[in-house]
This record gives sequence, structure tokens and C-alpha cells, in this order.
Amino acid sequence: MVVAVIVIAVLVVLALIVGAMYNGLVRLNVRANEAWSDITVQLKRRADLIPNLVNTVKGYATHEKSVFEDVTAARAQTLSASTPAEAGKAENQFQQTLKSLFAVAEAYPDLKASQNFQQLQAQLTDTEDKIQASRRFYNGVVRDFNTKRQVFPTNVFAKMLGFKQDKEFFEVDEAQLADIQKPVEVKF
Repeated sequence: MVVAVIVIAVLVVLALIVGAMYNGLVRLNVRANEAWSDITVQLKRRADLIPNLVNTVKGYATHEKSVFEDVTAARAQTLSASTPAEAGKAENQFQQTLKSLFAVAEAYPDLKASQNFQQLQAQLTDTEDKIQASRRFYNGVVRDFNTKRQVFPTNVFAKMLGFKQDKEFFEVDEAQLADIQKPVEVKF
């Protein structure tokens, strides 16, 4: 009888431990999904601002058609990305095209003084800050999830509980990082 009570107690403790591990993984998984959603919301917000910015700049720089086409294509890629890796790649391309757009804007002093342009630029800067914060939050949650999934004893039960793989970080490719850091060249 004592042995049966001990076995039952050990099973109850083991069930509580596995339940706590599962709940922790679920909690972090939900937070990672929420964080990813925050990133997509901010990327969408920025993508919605871009047409306004492009239209404002177009009036001043009608002969810079390729810059506007590049920005539009990069915007479409950003909106269609569905994974952190795709979003990171699209994000890098988008950053490059925005740099080109702002370089064109720099060449037109009247445009830089335009209140509409200044408001759009301020909103875009605010959105970029929010995207960076969302990325940091997402990567922090992914780090916590991946760590929890890989440490003992959770790693023993994680696969059995349905958590078979780590989540992807939202990161910049090293080759693309070098491109982002290059100055943009605008030719007239």
C-alpha cells in the first residue's frame, strides 16, 4: 500500500512537471506568434505610408521613375512575406529602396521643406522605430522559446508534446547587411 501511494505521488509530480513544461512552451509559442503579428502590423503600416511618400516625391522628381518602381516592388515583396526569413530578405530590399528614395528627396530642397514630406518622413521614422522594437521583442521571445525547448528536462518532452522545432529568428543576412551599409548613389 505504501509503495502504491509513493508510485501515485511520483506520477502526480511527474504529470505536474510535464504540464508545467507544456504550459510554458505554449505560453512562449503564443507570445512568439503575437510578436510576429506585431511585426507584420508594423510592416503593413509602413507599406501603407510608402505610396503617400512616393506620390509626394513624384511631383518633384518626375524623371526618377526607376526609384519609384523599385520602391513599389520592394513594398509588394514585404507585404507578401510569410516567414521571418522571407520578411528579413524583403525588409533588406525595402531598406535599400527607401535609402534611394530619400537620396532623391535630398536632391530637391523644396521637397525637403514640404510639410507633407516632413510629416510622412516623421511617420516613417516612427514606424521604423516600432518595427525595430517589434523585431527585438519577437527575437527575445523566440530566444526564450528555443532555449526552453532545448534545455533539460523540457527537451525530453518537447517533441512528445508537439514542439518539434525551434522558431526562426528575424535577422538580417550578412551579405545584405553589407549592402545596406553602402551609401546610395543617385545620378541625374
